[in-house]
Amino acid sequence: MRDDQRELRLFLHLAQTLNFGRTSLDCHVSPATLTRTVQRLESDLGHRLFDRGPRGVSLTAEGHRFREYAVQALELWRSYRDEHPDPAQLTGRLAVFATVTACQALLPDLLAPFRAAHPQVRLDLRTGDAAAALARLDEGEVDAAFAGIPARLPEPLVSRTVAVSELVLVTARDRPDPDLDGPFVLPHRGLVREAADRWLRARRTAPDVACEPDGHEGLLTLVALGCGTGVIPRLVLEHSAVRDRLTVIPADPSPEPLRIGLCVRRADLRRAAVAALWSLTAQKALA
Repeated sequence: MRDDQRELRLFLHLAQTLNFGRTSLDCHVSPATLTRTVQRLESDLGHRLFDRGPRGVSLTAEGHRFREYAVQALELWRSYRDEHPDPAQLTGRLAVFATVTACQALLPDLLAPFRAAHPQVRLDLRTGDAAAALARLDEGEVDAAFAGIPARLPEPLVSRTVAVSELVLVTARDRPDPDLDGPFVLPHRGLVREAADRWLRARRTAPDVACEPDGHEGLLTLVALGCGTGVIPRLVLEHSAVRDRLTVIPADPSPEPLRIGLCVRRADLRRAAVAALWSLTAQKALA
């Protein structure tokens, strides 16, 4: 039996990325399955949805029209399904984004009450770069995200703080005479990079940035290899496989801490599954 909603979600993700490889990876399907899904939709519709050429993938005119239909169809289905559900019998799928560290350190406790109360809801857990978490939520790729919370949250989103992690400076354990003058290994983007930049500006020194990896795990690996001093949430450090090769450098003052929270779209609080997750994490929330 075909899962029409899943096919539409795959199509919409591909229409956004225009990259079969990324959609295959993000949506946890094989490239062959993704290709067959697109071919099946095109066969049913009698039109090509994508052009594939030397310059990459692009939506056809019919593809643009079908994207509007797919967005509306999924929203109508979601509204119908969630209109008057029985909270004790919630079913369906809930897509949740979190970093690898959050999956290991926070989610087992945070999601346990939801899983116990609603075992028939299928949890679709996705991981990736922390810096992209809120964008993926805002664009509708996931239903909820456990992510760092900025000082100003985008208006369509709401958050609930569930953890606070101090930011620490780390360097290779065997690095001679480590200090706070660099070179530095900093995240390429995201809240940790912003906090690190503010801390460096407060020191009134021009930082020597040696490396700018995308992820926290990659950052710690580069620091362990002696590439420089890193700025990282202590939560990430404590769950890193290379933590025994690193040492924390005391800093006074230290960079401002990172707030981690459950984030959802404000409008989705009307959906039963999202509302249940929001409610059941209240006991874990911090003031």
